Amino acid sequence: MIGDRVLDCCALPHTSAVEDTLRVVFVRAGRSEPVSTSALADALHVSAPTVSIMLKRLTAAGLLRRTDGHLAALTDHGAAHARDVVRRHRLLEAFLAQELGVPWDEVHAEADALEHAVSDRLLDRIDRHLGRPERDPHGDPIPRGTGGLDEDWGVRLDAAPAGSAFDVERVYDRDSAALRYLADLGIHPGVRIDVTGRQPFGGPLWVRIGTIEHALGDPLTHLVHGRVVA
Repeated sequence: MIGDRVLDCCALPHTSAVEDTLRVVFVRAGRSEPVSTSALADALHVSAPTVSIMLKRLTAAGLLRRTDGHLAALTDHGAAHARDVVRRHRLLEAFLAQELGVPWDEVHAEADALEHAVSDRLLDRIDRHLGRPERDPHGDPIPRGTGGLDEDWGVRLDAAPAGSAFDVERVYDRDSAALRYLADLGIHPGVRIDVTGRQPFGGPLWVRIGTIEHALGDPLTHLVHGRVVA
């Protein structure tokens, strides 16, 4: 387990703040989103100066590097630790959803609190108990104990052309209210959506789920990822 202690491989206490930062950098990079100080501060719900101090510590420890645009990027060492945190987080989400019935809009916060304390032994038991799941409730891939991770997010729903069908594979999990609304509409991984049209001048995207049509604005379509199938 990585807890609030110093690992043999890097002289940095892996506190919950360190782990949260590594995970958020990993996820944002996988979504091709900017990993700037302000973006991280918003995602982590802390101040920009706090993030700046953390980034300096992670860079000094060899877990991050700063690009020419002053954006943060994981080193190979940092990515290995980030994948470990992501694995714990997503396995816990799967366990909470499947075994305890925690709604998909609540599992992220609960897993965030638990991921820093769960031991490797318990995590492996959870993994085996769940049958080695490949994805969490939001469709995010769960890293195996070793090796890399394909964080491909596929096509975003707003990019699907009118008249096409769209298979939902992943839904970004950072907005609980949006997740609840999407669940009410029946939009979740494994669902096929018919894209029927888009209003001009930045208007909503019209989709059909079963026999019911809905108008979705960009804040929602930007959360839904998958592939165009027709």
